[in-house]
Amino acid sequence: MTASPDLSDPGGDLLEVPRTALLARGRPAAQRAVRTWWDFELHGAEQMPASGGVVVAANHVGWLDGPLLAICAPRPVHALTKQEMFVGPIGTLLTAAGQVPIDRYAVDRHALHVARRALEQDQVVGVFPEGVRGSGDMATSRPGAAYLALVTGAPVVPVSFLGTRTPGGHADSLPPRGSRLVMTLGAPLRLGRREWPRTQAEVAGAAARVTAAIVETTRQAERTTGLRLPGPLGPTPRTDDTK
Repeated sequence: MTASPDLSDPGGDLLEVPRTALLARGRPAAQRAVRTWWDFELHGAEQMPASGGVVVAANHVGWLDGPLLAICAPRPVHALTKQEMFVGPIGTLLTAAGQVPIDRYAVDRHALHVARRALEQDQVVGVFPEGVRGSGDMATSRPGAAYLALVTGAPVVPVSFLGTRTPGGHADSLPPRGSRLVMTLGAPLRLGRREWPRTQAEVAGAAARVTAAIVETTRQAERTTGLRLPGPLGPTPRTDDTK
């Protein structure tokens, strides 16, 4: 039997948790800005539990997905965000807004500990199981969302994004002003808490359920809205530095 990593609390009450004040205060103004620039729709808001720790697991189509998740979900979301983003003014803003840096190329125990601690303090943690922006079809996914749910017992709310990248758009592209953007929440999954040692097979089975829920939420969103996933990423425009 192969056990998954142990996330026993290494720091107790001393372990850092994401900041909450700026995100909570800034969301109303940020939501107005989003709706001023784009035709944004939120479907399934009632699926978000009103209290307690929640893992939201979303497909990853475009650059806007992370900001929309944090700003426009029914509750503030602290998303696991690639650590490369935490530089300069953007990095300062992400930290102040309670987003959590994560190393995508290793098992980042520190990020997982911070996320677990946030869930235990009744916050909402966002995960993009695909790990990178792309077609959003969940053809590949990682088990982090399921693992956090098994460690904490928090429910998983599947989320689908449509319209946040146009077909052929590159990874950092933004949809044109006035574009229709849709975020859809599906029914929560309750995987139940599993004490360590949790087997890799248990985690993989739970992750498969999370993936299937995101896929189904996306299919339902496509049927409801008439929008479709954008397909593969287009090439990143060349700059003077890349010529």
